[in-house]
Amino acid sequence: MEDKKEYSNGEVTVVWQAEKCIHSANCVKNNPQVFQPKMRPWINIEGSSSDKIIETVKKCPSGALSFYQNNQS
Repeated sequence: MEDKKEYSNGEVTVVWQAEKCIHSANCVKNNPQVFQPKMRPWINIEGSSSDKIIETVKKCPSGALSFYQNNQS
């Protein structure tokens, strides 16, 4: 069973795949305003800029976090 969640701020959508997560905590260390494992939901997509979120997601070693840009009209 794939557990996949998406969080969007309108500009960027973060995709989290729980089964891939190795809990390296890179996301938490790099952007604690967004990635808050003690909270539910644990991703506060409004916590920082889209650029900072993308930069953080790219550092995920397991690929559990990914992102896509939303089309701006």
